Amino acid sequence: MFVVNSLPLAIFFCVITMLGWGSWANTQKLAGKEKWPFELFYWDYAIGVFLFSLLFAAVLGGGFTIIAAATIPALISGAIFNLANLLLVVAIDAAGLSVAFPVGIGLALVIGTLESYLEEPKGNPSFLFAGVALIVFAMIMSAAARQTVGKNRARGLIFSIIAGCIMGLFYPQLMRAIGPGKLTPYVALVFFGAGVLASNFIVNTVFMKTGGVTYADYFRGSAKLHSIGILGGSIWMVALCLNVIASNVAGPAISYALGQGATLIAAIWGVFIWREKGNILYTTLMFIGYASGLILIGAATLR
Repeated sequence: MFVVNSLPLAIFFCVITMLGWGSWANTQKLAGKEKWPFELFYWDYAIGVFLFSLLFAAVLGGGFTIIAAATIPALISGAIFNLANLLLVVAIDAAGLSVAFPVGIGLALVIGTLESYLEEPKGNPSFLFAGVALIVFAMIMSAAARQTVGKNRARGLIFSIIAGCIMGLFYPQLMRAIGPGKLTPYVALVFFGAGVLASNFIVNTVFMKTGGVTYADYFRGSAKLHSIGILGGSIWMVALCLNVIASNVAGPAISYALGQGATLIAAIWGVFIWREKGNILYTTLMFIGYASGLILIGAATLR
């Protein structure tokens, strides 16, 4: 089983997490340009998450030891994430990357980091919480920057806030499944992926009925459309897998907080690639807040 023992490698993996978590939503934007409803895109996304968890465990996991009681937190974590991420997808669909990610994922960063730190205090708390405070400032600047952009902005902000509150709970829940007498990170991630896919039959079915989309519509999709969604799920899961194995060295709170620096990456995609415009001053302050916050969170590992 591959284990991370080096702090520089752990930080590198967290940076890859940031890039992956901040970039997967581009696949949703691409599918949207093809007029593919987000509900159908999300089925392929969930499949991609589960398939990559199996691949990751098979290549690096070194065998499966399953402790039944420990699988429950991982399954619950997958279900929590799935609900939150579907709400985030709705927010992206309504208001764009540069609104949904900074608000939703920024809020998830704050909640998840605080809860993870309380469960396993690791790292310099002054740097960590100062960095989190700057992320909160950046969230506020992001919302302010787009006061007049898009008729769906209010709907997107509401869904972003709800998604962020729920998503902040999935990572600490996943960590409860990992450790001595519990599951290895690799096995826990497989059950997390199973929780995402299984819960999708309930959660996404509700969204499909609300949106007037059917399973027959899904099977009418082209191979290209399905591959876009699977790619999106795989990108996100690569990031989570690397983040979880890095947390052994960096600590869950710091690993999660650095990974959720994805908000900065997504905002860059939204502003510079997808041309989601907003107030220049507030947008600049948002970037400064996120960048400064991530630097302080990274420095928290130097305790």
